[in-house]
Amino acid sequence: MINLGETEYENIFHSVTIVPRLSYSANLLSEIMDFLSETLNDLKKSNCNFVLFFDETDKNHLNAMELERILTFCLDVLLEIKKRISAISDIHSIPEELPSSISMIRTISAQLFSVVPKYSQRLSELSVHLGSIVLDSASLTKARFDFSISNHESSMFLDEVKLMVDSKLSKQYPNVDFFKLCNT
Repeated sequence: MINLGETEYENIFHSVTIVPRLSYSANLLSEIMDFLSETLNDLKKSNCNFVLFFDETDKNHLNAMELERILTFCLDVLLEIKKRISAISDIHSIPEELPSSISMIRTISAQLFSVVPKYSQRLSELSVHLGSIVLDSASLTKARFDFSISNHESSMFLDEVKLMVDSKLSKQYPNVDFFKLCNT
């Protein structure tokens, strides 16, 4: 019988539990993305008339465009997070790939709160799971990370995605003045 010290046992226990939690997180992320993608596709179908006619005084038109922007933004961010999770090859890559993803998830969860509260809550659950995975992997690998750097990376990425989404929607709906909508 192998006699393991408390530290070795704890390290083995945590590393064994990371894989199922990471798998669960990936599945949860896919479920959320599937729902948001389906919702966005339905919304795009109903918004297709805005290509020809958009009434910026109609609150329903404004709300529909804002919802499409939010859903597009959230899906683009979640796609990047999915790529990061898929890029994890071993326990050492977790502290490199995931820390900034957690604040990104929290940001989009907040944006979805009033739109689809159930999926906002699911995103909060996802951020908790990923956060625990990051902390466990960091303790096992003795990795260190700076939350201010992670938050800065997250903020920069979110700003980049926002610009791309605004550009994409401007091309999709040439009659909509997105600059004006953003400042209303």
